[in-house]
Amino acid sequence: MRIVRAETAGFCMGVGLALKKLDRLLEEHDGKDPVAMLGPIIHNPQVLEQYAARGVVLARTIEEVPADGYVIIRAHGIPRRDEQSLRERGVTIVDATCPKVKKAQLLIAEQAELGKTLLLYGEADHPEVKGLLSHAPKHHIFEDLDALRRIELDPGETYFLAAQTTQDKRHFAEIETHLRETVDADLHVLRTICDATRQRQDEAIRLAGETDFMIVVGGKSSGNTRRLASVIEAAGTPCLHVETVDELSTQALPDCETVGLTAGASTPGEIIDAVETYLNAL
Repeated sequence: MRIVRAETAGFCMGVGLALKKLDRLLEEHDGKDPVAMLGPIIHNPQVLEQYAARGVVLARTIEEVPADGYVIIRAHGIPRRDEQSLRERGVTIVDATCPKVKKAQLLIAEQAELGKTLLLYGEADHPEVKGLLSHAPKHHIFEDLDALRRIELDPGETYFLAAQTTQDKRHFAEIETHLRETVDADLHVLRTICDATRQRQDEAIRLAGETDFMIVVGGKSSGNTRRLASVIEAAGTPCLHVETVDELSTQALPDCETVGLTAGASTPGEIIDAVETYLNAL
């Protein structure tokens, strides 16, 4: 069996920066002040367990954030009202929002201030999406083209289109074409899908065409990791999504000559290494 590992597998720039900020905060304060993250800083349970062992509190609500300490804003960003609530509590904020997400927030706010209605391609329950929507009072959220078709758009409204930064670029292109043909040929489109996401998906599709089977490593709650598996399956290559090598060891792998290996943007390198070592030993 030959293993082909994707060059883009593992932490993206935004995740790496977020974790560096949290590590720096922990080193500088060395347990003197409570440190909390408002929601998981990234979508990887193994990373979260490591920070919990270092004393970082995972706050699910504003009220759970210790008022006398520090709170780190997750890579996905948070809604504007949540940030205001934290400031009112007197918490010291360390903003680890991914720069790509922050840029998307600013671009959406600019268009919303012109009175336009946002059409956002994304997952309604995803924390990044909640933050993006907080910058556009008038908005519609949809997860695919079929869901968009079910929305009754007002011909008297002016719309603009954007996407969650980790969405599927091919589907976004289809959505843009549909809206230009049916709603507004001059529709303003924000290119908010992250370059790293596009590169990761492109490489996954290329590897899918060169291998017999693909393995995607990463958190099951990670949207960008799930979409990697989705684009691979859409390319016609069988695919398995696992979080760790322990999960892989319980799976019956097909008998094949070439296996591709990739990982989501929030997957630590050591977890990918462990999976690769296991595959090479087969």
